[in-house]
Amino acid sequence: LEETGVVDFTLPTAIKKVLSKSLANQGLCRGLRECCKALDRGEAHLCVLAQNCDNPQYVKLVEALCQEHNINLIKVPDNKDLGEWAGLCKLDKEGHARKTVACACVVIRDYGEQSEALNVLNEHLKGA
Repeated sequence: LEETGVVDFTLPTAIKKVLSKSLANQGLCRGLRECCKALDRGEAHLCVLAQNCDNPQYVKLVEALCQEHNINLIKVPDNKDLGEWAGLCKLDKEGHARKTVACACVVIRDYGEQSEALNVLNEHLKGA
């Protein structure tokens, strides 16, 4: 993505960009324990859940916590993609992700800075 040019964000690229900015500002929780703690305390702004999570109790718990505390929930198709977006991977010399760890849930506590990707995400959440 070009930082200087105008970019037409799709929802997945907007999520990826917002997660990377949040990660850079130490505002990202990854994994069930961290995410549940942030959701229960009401510190979360947004929760991203993988649709291909193989544990139905995990999904029910996260959905219930989001609903109880009125936290927006976005579902993405693949947990490997979510793991890569959340920084749970090693990058090779060319900048391609290697050894990506699957991640079923990510919670954003701090967006970092305001960006076009965040605006796209907020517009999607208003429409949902």
